[in-house]
Amino acid sequence: MSTAVIYAEFAAREAAGESPAYEALAVAVSHDRRVVGLLDALPPAKRQPNLLFAVLRFLGGPVTEPAAACDFVVANWPRIEPEIRARATQTNEVARCALLLPLLAALPQPLALLEAGPSAGLNLYPDRYAYRYGEHVLGDGEPLLDCALTGAPPPARLPEIVWRAGLDRNPLDVTDPADLAWLDALIWPERDERRARLRAAARIAAADPPLLVRGDLADDLPALAARAPRDATLVIFHSMVLYQVPAADRERFIAAVRGLPAHWIALENPTVLSYPGPLPNPPAETLHHVLALDGEPVAWARPHGQALTWFGRPMSGSPVPGRPRS
Repeated sequence: MSTAVIYAEFAAREAAGESPAYEALAVAVSHDRRVVGLLDALPPAKRQPNLLFAVLRFLGGPVTEPAAACDFVVANWPRIEPEIRARATQTNEVARCALLLPLLAALPQPLALLEAGPSAGLNLYPDRYAYRYGEHVLGDGEPLLDCALTGAPPPARLPEIVWRAGLDRNPLDVTDPADLAWLDALIWPERDERRARLRAAARIAAADPPLLVRGDLADDLPALAARAPRDATLVIFHSMVLYQVPAADRERFIAAVRGLPAHWIALENPTVLSYPGPLPNPPAETLHHVLALDGEPVAWARPHGQALTWFGRPMSGSPVPGRPRS
């Protein structure tokens, strides 16, 4: 798929109805041969819209003015290119915890959470956030995560988490103003509610920092997993991470996960993590990812936690058997 088509697809399938600014900007980039030419000189993984647009925001570019933004990219490419090459879309959208919660609540408690690609680790605190599934509310305080759940009852409890850790090539520190500014830049312009969620979650993480380890997702996973307490159910999870991992490394990671005595929760695009057998059609033309437990798809999920459409086996009220820890 060409870079121009990637940006046109992003405008139509991801930004449409979610961010008028990014929808217009993505369309403008798709038609601007100057910008497309600059992006084509980057590795494929570095050409993605979210990364370019976040760097623009981080550097003070005019992301709400498409023509001016394209001119800014061309004029400031010597500043922009190093940032794109050095950074990744470590979004850390805590609303995704609302997508994970039905599975986490159904597993044998207590849990030891290990996130692959955690960024700053904000999704390691699903027990500290509040949730609203329609009229059903769990937890209290901020942030309050709203999710439209269909096809299954909402979870009846918050998980009990006794250990939380993450493995990332470039873990971020929410107590570092520069790292927090990058996380803020990754949030789409109109999404003030996401910005508020980030700040609230960052305060929780800063008060009780998780164990974040710098390393390779496949090579260093077993050693970190071995540090989890033996009397807890180990859960390895990741959300919208594998598209940034080369195919060969992705297979190595999957093999490493499958070789561990742990449950595996994946929230990924079906183009980067495939499953045996056909998936049901997603509920709409907008972008949906697949939520899966131990390699079994169970639901379609909107990328920022807005909605979860269940199609798999029931989870609520029917705990998933634990895997033995050796």
